[in-house]
Amino acid sequence: MFSIGNRKSAIGNSMTPKEMQARTKAFAVRVIKLADALPRGLAPQVIGRQLIRSATSVGAKYRAACRAQSRAEFAAKLSIVVEESDESLYWLELVRETGLLRPELLSAIIKEANQLVAIALTPRKTAKAHGRAANRQLAIGNRQLQGVHHES
Repeated sequence: MFSIGNRKSAIGNSMTPKEMQARTKAFAVRVIKLADALPRGLAPQVIGRQLIRSATSVGAKYRAACRAQSRAEFAAKLSIVVEESDESLYWLELVRETGLLRPELLSAIIKEANQLVAIALTPRKTAKAHGRAANRQLAIGNRQLQGVHHES
């Protein structure tokens, strides 16, 4: 079983997986409160629901990544974290650009969404690189075995 444990390298060198789980949950809580502050109306309601869905998914998908059974599964699940973080950023930008909330209320949470995207990208790249290296080693080993069988 693949385990990221409490290694800081699992999400860069700055945080443990537990710290990242707490950070993504805090992000979701902030977004839920922000969505509740949106004005009433069709557009704010639609944007608010989409924002809540993507922002709460960031933490849920990160927790799932922490339970990954392999590096490949970890990388795949982190890809979803990146997508959901980036989607949250998109909806936050729409809130700002449509003037649904004052920009000063959004700047910190937009910054946090950007940081979550960047944080999730780092280990995903590392996990994918490790996966490619393992696949190359497997291919080399298979070719060597085939050569042994052909020589016999």
